[in-house]
Amino acid sequence: MADNDLKILICDDSLLARRALRENLKTLNCTNIFEVSDGQAAIDMYKQEHPDITFLDIVMPVKDGITAVKEICAYDKDAYLIMVSSVGTQAHLKEALKSGANDFIQKPATIEQLKAVITNAVTK
Repeated sequence: MADNDLKILICDDSLLARRALRENLKTLNCTNIFEVSDGQAAIDMYKQEHPDITFLDIVMPVKDGITAVKEICAYDKDAYLIMVSSVGTQAHLKEALKSGANDFIQKPATIEQLKAVITNAVTK
């Protein structure tokens, strides 16, 4: 699967964070990108679009990222979910992974980290 064929969902309540992640993904030839700003919207968009990779912030309105991870995993046990957060405590990391996230990236996500996530997602 070519990178530009991947469906990617970005969920973050910060417009600036979404824009930065989207622009970095575009430099990696990922162009099929959807954006939402809260955990419930992420769950709804996931069910509608079935993205190959979903990036979620932890602290968001309506539903936080960890709750969204749990609900998305209940809907699709094969979901590929990456937490991207500036709230990088060990407790958050453990909870995110325990809830079903595949990985955790500290904000701001680097091009190298995104390349690794994409590689892992397409080879899973």
